[in-house]
Amino acid sequence: MSQRLKLEIKPLNAIGGQDLVILMSDTLSPPKAADDWLGEGAHALLARAAAAERFKGKALSGLTLLAPDGAGYERLIAVGVGPEDERGTLDFAKLGGAIAGRLGHGRSADVIMALPEGPLGAEHAAAIALGMRLRSYVFDEYKTKSKKPEEAEPIAVTLRLPEPLGKKAFKAVEAIADGVDLARTLVNEPPNVLYPEEFADRAAKLAKLGVEIEILDEKQLKKIGMRALLAVGQGSRRDSRVAIMRWDGAKAGVQPIAFVGKGVTFDTGGISLKPGAGMEDMKGDMAGAACVVGLMHALAARKAKVNAIGIIGLVENMPDGNAQRPGDIVTSLSGQTIEIINTDAEGRLVLADVLWYTQERFKPQFMINLATLTGAILVALAQEHAGLFSNSDELSERLAAAGKATGETVWRMPLGKAYDKMIDSKFADMKNAAGRHGGSITAAQFLQRHVNDTPWVHLDIAGTGMGSPNSETNRSWGSGWGVRLLDRLVADHYEG
Repeated sequence: MSQRLKLEIKPLNAIGGQDLVILMSDTLSPPKAADDWLGEGAHALLARAAAAERFKGKALSGLTLLAPDGAGYERLIAVGVGPEDERGTLDFAKLGGAIAGRLGHGRSADVIMALPEGPLGAEHAAAIALGMRLRSYVFDEYKTKSKKPEEAEPIAVTLRLPEPLGKKAFKAVEAIADGVDLARTLVNEPPNVLYPEEFADRAAKLAKLGVEIEILDEKQLKKIGMRALLAVGQGSRRDSRVAIMRWDGAKAGVQPIAFVGKGVTFDTGGISLKPGAGMEDMKGDMAGAACVVGLMHALAARKAKVNAIGIIGLVENMPDGNAQRPGDIVTSLSGQTIEIINTDAEGRLVLADVLWYTQERFKPQFMINLATLTGAILVALAQEHAGLFSNSDELSERLAAAGKATGETVWRMPLGKAYDKMIDSKFADMKNAAGRHGGSITAAQFLQRHVNDTPWVHLDIAGTGMGSPNSETNRSWGSGWGVRLLDRLVADHYEG
């Protein structure tokens, strides 16, 4: 992957980039902070260009024009922020993405961080910076012939602040953006490169940030008793792994919070083989695990004052002669037996063992698991929201608020006894699939049987973690969805 944007934060005492970027409202008035830098004739030129292009300052819209002679820059770029009375609903991260989308390869730009009505606050300025970083991510690791030299050059962007602001918020921006980039790259990697052992090795690189790492191999997993997880990977030549990441940013003895990720590095469906069309997308069936790694990076890089555990179950689901069969019965770490109805309902087996292990070993305040678990959640919610299932109203409400703040939105789905009864088995304690109806709900009910009374949330990210639509802040197939959501949850409620 490559990050094609270099950010600097400087006061508004000079400009020197090829492009000058200003923010304009529906009044088509540039910010007063830009007056000294626009140059003679720029105001009239802006007015004429806006009229010709029918630019009305609508939020996230843009206008690019050649600068007046002698202005000291080559292009003037205006990006709309909409009317002042709608500023409270403006997504400033998307605004940053819109700005980055207007800049060319290998250029330099000054962005005057001020609204027409006055300077930006630190939170909004940081959100713009984050949006610019997120938009500029590119995964081109395996392209050799189509690369152009000029496209490899990063954009050098200087954010010009009219008033002095602390840099702490911008350091957090870098940490979060790097975490999202890491998650995106993990999802985008091909499955012959990113298999369970390699994924675990990449997670282990977080040690350089002070994250304590523990990797459990198959011998250890057998000894522990993670038979459901191991059953998923037994048809693969690649050994399964569980990676444990621990960040201790709070005082010793403070109960940790825990994040659990499904990491099926490739999912053929096993003996219940998936159709061939589109199967290549199943390299992204580890987006939940990727999010957890990206989140742990963000928390450690910004020195979050929290004790956090990240645990990912890493397997490859393949259909060889040793693969598990429909009709098999396996005993999970919890001691509960599971009848295998469909070997393509494998992610819940991985999560069942890892969730049980997490609650038993770490006694966390809560557990949140992320998984590209069911196609059924796409039927219900498309790619607009992740499905949220929980035994905790408080945790659900906090996540919903964090989703609104970051744009990574969730929608709470039901759980209940009637749904739970649907996964009862004739031959075992439960079965791993209950048919088409309520498929995402019955998968969540399966997971709930492995969390006891620990406050818990299951996020089904099948529609948001990979292949989600392009947005102002993301042009990548692997979206890195969830890193910003969970970092915001931690920052708002669990640091201190």
